[in-house]
Amino acid sequence: MASSRDRKLEEGESFLEGKLLIALPGMEDERFAQTVIYMCAHSSKGAMGIVINKPIPGLTFAELLKQLEIKTSPRTGEFPILYGGPVETGRGFVLHSGDYDSSESTLPVSEDISLTATLDILRAIAEGRGPKQALFALGYAGWAPGQIESEFQRNGWLHCEADAPLVFGVHPDAKWRTALQRLGIGPSGLSANTGRA
Repeated sequence: MASSRDRKLEEGESFLEGKLLIALPGMEDERFAQTVIYMCAHSSKGAMGIVINKPIPGLTFAELLKQLEIKTSPRTGEFPILYGGPVETGRGFVLHSGDYDSSESTLPVSEDISLTATLDILRAIAEGRGPKQALFALGYAGWAPGQIESEFQRNGWLHCEADAPLVFGVHPDAKWRTALQRLGIGPSGLSANTGRA
């Protein structure tokens, strides 16, 4: 018997879930210029993702924990605080390796990458018992039904497979170029008008 995820794939839905969206040069929406977005959900009801390459200047993970009154330990790592997208910018999301699971609040997106949006994961990270790899983002990118498909038709995005080394291991400033290179493309070889008559 096919799972609901398999049925969605058979119906053509969720083809972007667990993939990276890569903004093409000339992206019409400046908020997404040269962004790389990890897609957490995609269905006929819309899409949701986290921008993974736009650090918020002047904000550190340690400062964020202090603001949330979460005590740190010597094992607390430092993670970049990212602009996750223009929706709910006051809400935090942790994109992380699959070795951490808060059964009620963790959404496994792929085999090795999950999303958690509760304070529990921040406490776990502060105590040194959180995921091995993580990105913390404020806000997310969201699309209404059919909107992301329309943006693809207008040549706004490319997509590629996502993996933990690219999502977590590449410096944010290099993710856009690295993702394009995965597709065998250099930024100078792209045009925002590709495919238009």
